[in-house]
Amino acid sequence: MIPSGPADYAASFPIMGRMVFLNHAAVAPLSAPAAEAIYRYAEQAATQAYIKSNWYQQARQVKQLAARLINAAGEHEIAFVANTTSGLAQVANGLKLGPGDRVVISNVEYPANRYPWENLARTRGVELYEVPQLPDGRIDVEDVLEAITDHTRVVALSHVQYASGFRIALRPIADLLHQAGGLLCVDAIQSVGAMPIDVQSEGIDFLAADGHKWMLGPEGCGIFYCRADLAHRLEPNVVGWMCMEEALDYDHYRFALLPDARRFEPGSYNIPGILALGASLELLLEVGLEPIWHRIEVLTAHAERRLLDKGYRIFSPRRHEHERSGILSFTPPDDTIDPQRILMKLQQERIEIALRAGRLRISPHFYNTLEQIDRFADALP
Repeated sequence: MIPSGPADYAASFPIMGRMVFLNHAAVAPLSAPAAEAIYRYAEQAATQAYIKSNWYQQARQVKQLAARLINAAGEHEIAFVANTTSGLAQVANGLKLGPGDRVVISNVEYPANRYPWENLARTRGVELYEVPQLPDGRIDVEDVLEAITDHTRVVALSHVQYASGFRIALRPIADLLHQAGGLLCVDAIQSVGAMPIDVQSEGIDFLAADGHKWMLGPEGCGIFYCRADLAHRLEPNVVGWMCMEEALDYDHYRFALLPDARRFEPGSYNIPGILALGASLELLLEVGLEPIWHRIEVLTAHAERRLLDKGYRIFSPRRHEHERSGILSFTPPDDTIDPQRILMKLQQERIEIALRAGRLRISPHFYNTLEQIDRFADALP
């Protein structure tokens, strides 16, 4: 049977038979194709080592998939990184910022997109400006625009905020920032794989995302996008043999960094992680980012209705479609109910959600069902 829609892919997710998993904004379960890719790698590595393998050719194909996923110009704009932090830190450290330079973030960023920039303020005298989150969970684009000056070198924001689920409009920020001579760096771990994202139309200069959330891959393997004409402006954080032009000519030394995103890959790849990530990316692209996002919208809208019917209070900004994400953050009907106790009760019933910033949070993916959302809602006190 050929799947006709996102909900028909349940067989690709063995976790469906064990629990209601609604926590893809944390660490998602592997897709069955990703698990199978790891099994195939392990069998090859155990029985034949690298002989007759084509792992690095396959890795190149995974880069091509990643480029399609975010509409990069091509694989030359994609580097494999160990995690989102590595990609963001590559930008923070690679641009050689110093006194007089301003970096703009929000005051509610996930730590991966705060500490690299805070470290620049601590060690290099960079001015770190924080745009505040509003009481309704939004980050006002106008507040970000007002923070951009002629001294702003980088605006570094999460496309989707991990705790609130708020999705910010990036294009207006990119337009003004580029006029001021600055660059837009995006932590996209909470959006890539859940919805269409286009680095070209959004004006994104750098993007980082680990594969273990909405991309349904393993931890420790992510992607870093660097716009082609900016690669030469970033000094690699780590310089090694593989980021050189003549990397395979081991016997002759010539220090010549590769001209594209490969300059940020200093050594051997995490092959099993890359192959597993590639299998999940193939699945996501087969389903289609538009259908995936539509399905997530259906699931979160249904969850919102059920929560409101039970008196729960929605924190995630939901009024405008362009501000929504796969994350729905909410609080109990009154402050006497401990969210931690609700979390524990749900876990006992094999329903997995999260607690962030004192609020409960669900994050369903395209393969979840309306029946699972109902089971989750029915289990709430």
